[in-house]
Amino acid sequence: MPKHGKNYKNSLAQIEKGKVYTAGEAVELLKKITFEKFDATVSVSFKLNVDPRHADQQIRGAMVLPNGTGKTQKVLVVTQGAKEEEAKNAGADYVGGKEMLEDIKKGWFDFDVIVATPDMMGELGKLGKILGPKGLMPNPKTGTVTMNVANAIEEIKKGKIEYRVDKDGNINCMIGKMSFSEEALKENYTALYTAIAKARPAAVKGVYIQGITLSTTMGPGIKVAAE
Repeated sequence: MPKHGKNYKNSLAQIEKGKVYTAGEAVELLKKITFEKFDATVSVSFKLNVDPRHADQQIRGAMVLPNGTGKTQKVLVVTQGAKEEEAKNAGADYVGGKEMLEDIKKGWFDFDVIVATPDMMGELGKLGKILGPKGLMPNPKTGTVTMNVANAIEEIKKGKIEYRVDKDGNINCMIGKMSFSEEALKENYTALYTAIAKARPAAVKGVYIQGITLSTTMGPGIKVAAE
């Protein structure tokens, strides 16, 4: 077990043991107990009653949060021909074809998201063992494999997030920064919660969302009630 410092323990002491807060209460409390001296990231974790081994229970998607994430994402567009110019004009941080993939093979990862046109997926697929574990492989379900690269870049820059259930049935996402207002954080939380609730697989019996925790980068988690 990691040892926690005095600030963490002080924050933890202000969370009522055993209490499950409403989203509004949790955000308000988070603002009161934060101790980080930087603009900490606010994250939410969902524990879902799903079995990701089944294709129909692999919850995955992407969305633009109402108030963005507060984080500037570096976008790499892997494409060729006329789409390269479109990507550059749309504000992509890096644009290229096979040469970019060679750089990745050598260990270059100065980007957060890859957008690719369908014609490049055959080449990108060869890097599956490198990109897959890092969550960087483009996917049509999240809008990162597309011919409309300009729109994809715009959404990512506006604060698009991807959510994906892990092998243990958890989804972890950032929903903003501590510098956001309570209202902005609540709106982002509600938008993500709604998307995940709507994604409930037909095969799931009983309680779908089993637990929700709100936290900052270094702070303790606050249990939130499912709506």
